[in-house]
Order: sequence, then structure tokens, then C-alpha cells
Amino acid sequence: MNREQRQALALAGVFQAATVVDQLARTGQYDSRAWETLIRATLETNPESFEAIYGFELDNLGVGIDTMKQLFDRSPASSEVMRYALSLLLLANKLHKDEAMLDRVGARLSRVQGQAQHFGPTHENVIASLGELYQDTLSTYRYRIVVNGDPSLLSSPMMPERVRAVLLAGIRFALLWRQQGGRRWQLVLMRGRIKRALAELRR
Repeated sequence: MNREQRQALALAGVFQAATVVDQLARTGQYDSRAWETLIRATLETNPESFEAIYGFELDNLGVGIDTMKQLFDRSPASSEVMRYALSLLLLANKLHKDEAMLDRVGARLSRVQGQAQHFGPTHENVIASLGELYQDTLSTYRYRIVVNGDPSLLSSPMMPERVRAVLLAGIRFALLWRQQGGRRWQLVLMRGRIKRALAELRR
């Protein structure tokens, strides 16, 4: 796998998180495989390889890949999903420059990993802890991601925590994208290369 393909898959993780957030906010439902991949990737901070982050199977990022294809093919796509994805990239950029906050996130995440080993990665206690981690760290920035949807759903039990946990997963993939050399301007100037990289991976 080359660098452009790794960039494309990391970006697919960002769009997968944006899509799942939109699904949760509007319908309360979500793709379970996409959801589990996002949560596991957040907890996997020391992977044996790049592929281990998303569980080795490309279809684990299928929701994000399909969303990106719609965008690049200029098919109708949710404006909210695009807004969430761009906001995640912007917020990850702020976090990347803030070493103190990175340390705080890392320390909290290591505690949640211990919890996940005991209960399982998608247990409600773990999701609640990931949501609290996001709220106590990234939500303290002046720039915040505003999630729109059904107010009754967004205020239902565990929904705020689920949404925040997925946003945290989006940040994880956005940081991964940066680590692979990805930059926001590439979304405009290098769409063709990203689209081609995804097509090569799915041959």
C-alpha cells in the first residue's frame, strides 16, 4: 500500500465518522460495522501496522469510502456530512498544534483502553468514557462542531456520548491523515488522485 492509498483510507475514516454522526443525529440508527470500526480505531493507539487500525478489512471503512465516492462523483451528498468532515479536519489541525492537549487526550485514552479490555470496546461504559473525554478536551476549544438533527434523539439517553465518541474517532482518523501527509487543500486540488487511490484499493 502506497502513501496516497493510506491517505485515502485515513480520509475515508474521517468521512465514515461524519456519516455515522449524521445518521445518529437524524435517525438514531447507524451502520454497526462502521460504528465498531470507528470505536476500535480510536482505542488502537499502538497498531502493529496501518491496516490494523481499521481491522485489515477495507469493507470496515466501506461507509466512508462510499461517501467519498459520492462526493468525488458530484452525486447528491449530505451537506451536513461534508461540514462534519471538514470540521473534524480543522479541529484535528488545532489539536496537532497543541501538545498539552494531545498529552491530556493520550492520558485519558490510556485509561479508557483499560476499561475496554474489561468490558469490551463498544460497551456503554466505554462509549460514555470516550464521550466524556471528547467533552473535557476537544469541546473546550473555541471552535466546536455543532451537530444538527432530531432534538429528541440528540437528548435521548447515551446519544450525546455516542455522538461525541464518533467525533473523537473522526479526530483520530484526521490525525492519521495528517501523519500520512494529508492536508485540507488536497481535497480540492487532488481529488483525482484520492479517487484513483480508492479505486486501486478496491480492485
